[in-house]
Amino acid sequence: MKSDILAGMRQSVSVIVSAAPFGLLFGALAVDNGMTVWQAVLMSATVYAGASQMVGIELFGQNVAPWLIVFSIFAVNFRHVLYSASVGRRLTGYSVSQKALAFFFLIDPQYAESERRVEQGKALTLPWYLGFGLPIYVTWISEAWIGATFGKMISNPQALGLDFLLPIYFLGLVMGFRKRALWLPVVLASGAASILAWKFVGSPWHVSLGALAGIILAAAAPLPKVDSSSEGAK
Repeated sequence: MKSDILAGMRQSVSVIVSAAPFGLLFGALAVDNGMTVWQAVLMSATVYAGASQMVGIELFGQNVAPWLIVFSIFAVNFRHVLYSASVGRRLTGYSVSQKALAFFFLIDPQYAESERRVEQGKALTLPWYLGFGLPIYVTWISEAWIGATFGKMISNPQALGLDFLLPIYFLGLVMGFRKRALWLPVVLASGAASILAWKFVGSPWHVSLGALAGIILAAAAPLPKVDSSSEGAK
């Protein structure tokens, strides 16, 4: 158990470093958009989804119907429904409450690292899962507080150029699955559809529409052939 916890914590370090600029930026933007420091912290603690938090603070305080805010955030986070469908079948031995806790922590890196761990033949144990997820969660909340409290001290945070860290990390996650069947066609279809949706439909819909294009392609493609001779030998 201890080794799984430590392994998860070690793997979480790269995510924490990559996400730090966005956690700090959210806190600063939340205060700029009229939220208090503790409201920003509470939003990070309860919503816990960077992209939808950014969408939310942009819509809060504007003349926008509440249902449209909820629907916009749902559109950004729809991919998490797909994550839970994929990871949920691997959470064997988890109780209902443990699964609920696991799904709460199921952000993008948690999903990718969970899939990678299973591909390596390792069990998706609760100690590893929490060892990976809890440090990221606690740090994310702390960054919201720091950004909300001290964000105004940095007049132009974009000038620091730290916002490139998270896209590079996510690119690394995508490349980690490159040996899977249909990886390149699915990535190209998702990327092209996302760009077109961003141009003609707008944000945040390009996220879900890009994912949907990749899903449709993967579902429509024929399954890879299995070598019957090697299958019979097992």
